[in-house]
Amino acid sequence: MTDARPALFAHRLGFTEQPVGLRWRSGRRTVTEFDLMNFVTTCGFSESLFMDAEAAAEIGFTGRLIPGALTMALAEGLVISSGALNGTGMAFLGGNIETKAPVFVGDTLEVWVEVTAARLTSRGDRGVVTTRNEVRNQRGELVMVFTPSRMIKKLEA
Repeated sequence: MTDARPALFAHRLGFTEQPVGLRWRSGRRTVTEFDLMNFVTTCGFSESLFMDAEAAAEIGFTGRLIPGALTMALAEGLVISSGALNGTGMAFLGGNIETKAPVFVGDTLEVWVEVTAARLTSRGDRGVVTTRNEVRNQRGELVMVFTPSRMIKKLEA
């Protein structure tokens, strides 16, 4: 993926509208203290690293640290809320997640999406699309990369 910021996404995409090389970006979202505390208490991430600002500072972090799982959940929510998968996404099949840099309360995230693989299934009415999703903060810094593969419905012509 290049460092040039892709265009904002504008409409839903069926399988045939997602050729290899297609690039787009999600909207943005700022991570709040409420997001952090709601997530860590609901999901049981009760490590002092996330619950205690002083504990994170003692090991060198300069802000309220966000768990990678929350970063991933917010990023996936940005992709879904873009509308790209609206009425076309059939299944999340798997993928890889790499954390590249810490995310803190107050960071604003967006996702740059690039289709890296697309193949029609034998049924012919759907395909498997794999994307490289780069999560970037307000400074354009890469904080996470995830590469989901999804079953996508082929839209009627």
